[in-house]
Amino acid sequence: METSRLTTRILTETEKLISQSCETNAPDKKSIDLHKLLLKKYYNAADVTIDYERHRIQMDVIISEEDYDPKTVNLALATVPVNLFFKNLAVFLKSCLERDVKSLAFYARILLQYTNRNMALPA
Repeated sequence: METSRLTTRILTETEKLISQSCETNAPDKKSIDLHKLLLKKYYNAADVTIDYERHRIQMDVIISEEDYDPKTVNLALATVPVNLFFKNLAVFLKSCLERDVKSLAFYARILLQYTNRNMALPA
């Protein structure tokens, strides 16, 4: 039961952070970094570019996890270029939130980094 409440709290706080970061038409660097971080996590993307005026997201999605090693530079990494359209960025980013344990820990770290509030994680 505690885990369920914690899951709900982490997701709710992350959604609030997304909403706050999308309030202006010209987001600051911190907001842009947050948006890219969420998209890279959800799509397993190597590179993300967001065109806020044209409502487009361009990214290179990694095809195979076996070839990817973050410790080494791999210039021959198999990726697929993806170009997405969004109507409302906040709604789109919220739809990318996942409920698995690994993702929740990732969101808790983001909340700590972007809000300077610690989300207590029970053992």
